[in-house]
Amino acid sequence: MNSHVMYLLIALAIVGFAVAEVVSRQYRETVYATSNDTKLELLMTISLVAFTQPVILLATDRLCAWLAPDLRGAWSGFPWWAMVGILLVGDDMLQYWWHRASHSGLLWPLHRAHHSASYMSIRVTYRNNFLYYLMMPGLWVAGVLLYFGFGGVYYAYILVKLVVILSAHCAWAWDAPLYRTRALHPVMWIVERVISTPATHRAHHAITNVDGIGHYKGNFGNLLFFWDVLFGTAHITRKYPAEVGLRDDRLFGYERWDHQMFYPLLQSSREYSALKFGGQIYSDESEAEMQINTTTSSAR
Repeated sequence: MNSHVMYLLIALAIVGFAVAEVVSRQYRETVYATSNDTKLELLMTISLVAFTQPVILLATDRLCAWLAPDLRGAWSGFPWWAMVGILLVGDDMLQYWWHRASHSGLLWPLHRAHHSASYMSIRVTYRNNFLYYLMMPGLWVAGVLLYFGFGGVYYAYILVKLVVILSAHCAWAWDAPLYRTRALHPVMWIVERVISTPATHRAHHAITNVDGIGHYKGNFGNLLFFWDVLFGTAHITRKYPAEVGLRDDRLFGYERWDHQMFYPLLQSSREYSALKFGGQIYSDESEAEMQINTTTSSAR
């Protein structure tokens, strides 16, 4: 597969899922995006495609040509299944760990924007901080592997990965009717442990964990959900959280799109904000603490 065919198929995949969202009426009924959301999602997607990915690919190509000039295309003779295996580890598993690390205090401000959407849709797929993708290790590894000769296989791999990621974020939960079909339960048992699905990924985007469905501290897989199963962060319920998004946005007001995209260059002045130096990250534990303090104050 060459790059032109890949781009065409990617465009068709995006259009296909967009149509599914509209035809199923899930976009109209569940996606209540503001202009703030639209600016963040549109500009992040454009910056990723037009700047971040080309810069990383160019930089890795130049660095490899400088450091290892004789290795260009050196792995092009590998069988396709070996290339796929290397990509799954060097790109997808590495992205699992990057995503998991991004839910820690240090990196959370760079990933927070992805979770601030109060809806699920393919438009959320690349909603993140600008530095999140620029620093993503998997993209740099992919650039090196392209230099080593993974071209055609990489394009096919990235197409499959994009389809899975789009399907996991889609406003239309394609797995719901399959869960309702008893004959497909054994098949879905395998599927939901291999790839990311709307049910497992919505749990990751849930606004809370206390309902037993939400699991924003796990379900980190992008293409393969198997990494969550392997590393103990999987939570499978076949149910969908009532709400997605961030509780602190509901309580203190939504962060501006430019603060979300360009932190730390731009910082929030909001209470309980991760988008400022020294800011406190709000969580279920924070809410419980606030409720205790309120109850104590009332008792007095």
